[in-house]
Amino acid sequence: MIQRVTVPELFPPPRYAHASVVEAGAKLAFLAGAVPLDAEGKLVGEGDPVRQARQVIANLERQLAAVGSHLTHVVATDVYVVSDEPSVLSRVWDVVEASGLSTGPHSSTLIGVACLGYTGQLVEITATAVVPEHTGTQAPAEERISGEAQVSGKAQVFGDTRLPGEIRP
Repeated sequence: MIQRVTVPELFPPPRYAHASVVEAGAKLAFLAGAVPLDAEGKLVGEGDPVRQARQVIANLERQLAAVGSHLTHVVATDVYVVSDEPSVLSRVWDVVEASGLSTGPHSSTLIGVACLGYTGQLVEITATAVVPEHTGTQAPAEERISGEAQVSGKAQVFGDTRLPGEIRP
């Protein structure tokens, strides 16, 4: 269960929550920063933070799908934008709001920074999401997370806390 909290004594947040509470026992995914690179590793939207934000959201969706989650299950994000201009940050935030991430709403921080890791990169988003339990049907074996590295589409899944020789379905 995800509870999203807006504190009445604080300023009214524009389409995000002041806090998100996840019930103990829920499976969480902590995603590395989604970046504006395509499947071949090429920068998308050079010089255009809005286009880069769209690519970042698309990549974030793929990361979430690889762990069995979705944009609507994101409980927290940090949105990094290379700019010191609030108008640029606002344009990127508009992309975030339109993406479905704000469906929650989730807890988020929008941060202007001096630079990011890739040459020409203007946007990066880190996320924490709940991975819902799927009932009734189980993902095909090649898509389930196991202790060995696997390729599911282009996603590689590495290890878990399984002991040597321990078998899990």
